[in-house]
Amino acid sequence: MRIVVKVGTSTLAHAGGRLNIRRVELLCKVLSDLKNAGHEILLVSSGAIGMGVGKLGLRERPSDVPGKQAAAAVGQCELMYVYDKLFSEYHHTVAQILLTGSDVSDPRRRENFHNTLFRLLEWGALPILNENDTVATEEIVIGDNDSLSAIVAVSAGAELLVLLSDIDGLYTADPHSRAEAELIPYVKELSPEILALAGGSGSDLGTGGMATKLRAAGMVMEAGIDMVIANGADPELLYDIVEGKAVGTRFQGRKNG
Repeated sequence: MRIVVKVGTSTLAHAGGRLNIRRVELLCKVLSDLKNAGHEILLVSSGAIGMGVGKLGLRERPSDVPGKQAAAAVGQCELMYVYDKLFSEYHHTVAQILLTGSDVSDPRRRENFHNTLFRLLEWGALPILNENDTVATEEIVIGDNDSLSAIVAVSAGAELLVLLSDIDGLYTADPHSRAEAELIPYVKELSPEILALAGGSGSDLGTGGMATKLRAAGMVMEAGIDMVIANGADPELLYDIVEGKAVGTRFQGRKNG
């Protein structure tokens, strides 16, 4: 199975931006094990700006574009260093791909991206993808890695997209403020009622929220790809998700025929 896993800033880092070492180590261990089992893994990783904030010792995430770009430049180095070190311990080679909107919208650049991605998979590498936040101004302002992960899943012909976040899945209401909120385990179509459940942005260090996750769901479902939203606090949930067990919220891809 070809699987795209997107991990959010809230999963990778503590609230102050510093790396959550125990969680990231477990994530890399589980992904390596799934790869050893014969699955093809593509990792879409947020966290460059957030980790840059921590590395630079800043008190908060910059609000200006040059500050975000500078933090991303520092954080991306740290992020890939950690991934390379941890995956190497399990004898897997990682490859970094940084994308902007034009890399997937321009036909020629999109073809180059496809060719590189599929050659990496052919060679057994584990691609790690992120938006190129250091140069793509408009991506920092309006971009999000939920949508990027959906684009990657469709481009790669994946069978499953997993969004690891700081929430267990899609709820009937905001579980942070409504005690009666219930988890929705299965979504067959994005009805107006489902779309109405989208909230605002997630953690202070990230840019995503439920709205971006539902937008990603719409993209992959249309392409016949299943998507699961699950809590990244326990990366071992990926085992159950890959086996099709009930974890988080699963969005069913539209199957032809």
